[in-house]
Amino acid sequence: MTHTLVIGGSSGMGFALTERLLHAGHHVTIAARDPHRLTAAADRLDHDRLTTHTADIAEEESIATLFGHVESTDHVVVTAADMRHGYGPLTKLSTRDARTVVDIKVLGPWLVAKHAGGRIRRSLTVTSGIAAYRPAAGGSIVAAANAALAGLVRALALELAPVRVNAVSPGWVDTPIWDDFAGPDKHHRLAAMARRLPAGRIGSPADIAAAFHAVLDNDFMTGTILHVDGGHRLV
Repeated sequence: MTHTLVIGGSSGMGFALTERLLHAGHHVTIAARDPHRLTAAADRLDHDRLTTHTADIAEEESIATLFGHVESTDHVVVTAADMRHGYGPLTKLSTRDARTVVDIKVLGPWLVAKHAGGRIRRSLTVTSGIAAYRPAAGGSIVAAANAALAGLVRALALELAPVRVNAVSPGWVDTPIWDDFAGPDKHHRLAAMARRLPAGRIGSPADIAAAFHAVLDNDFMTGTILHVDGGHRLV
């Protein structure tokens, strides 16, 4: 049976991927730093092929411990992210908040690659984002962190070969994180972007889950960024 570890699988895109993979017959382990979210996710999924572990992708000891429990796996997918404090005017953004973004978005996947060692049999897939390609004022550190993943993926694809290493780069996706970003203005902002996109709509977690699943299944894809953004890079 195929085993997949989803780091950040307790909510949003990671949860949607976990649900999809369980339906496809995978055994799935989800890891996240919030034990309450992990418990809630497990209760919602209610599946005998699901296991959970608490782990903080920004903490090396935590990731080392995680891979002490997960001795081998076919795939690892990293969807963990926390961009809540990564936006704001350059002169107002604290160094601490900037480092938090980099620790989670860039060094986190690097730590996963470091400690997974020979435990991954087939692929490692990380999550980039549209900010790398269509940055916004006030989002410099988020753009930088997402862009850095392209170089990381290419380097790891060589160093970890024959394990495949790729990234999925979503555009705007309607997930709970938008409640933090936009509050009551969420629906207005998403609708405005939907009108701009060639696809004519905002993405859903299921759209991104399907993209991750396709990357896992394609044994000839490595060192690649798969864009799933509704055409956002074009407008």
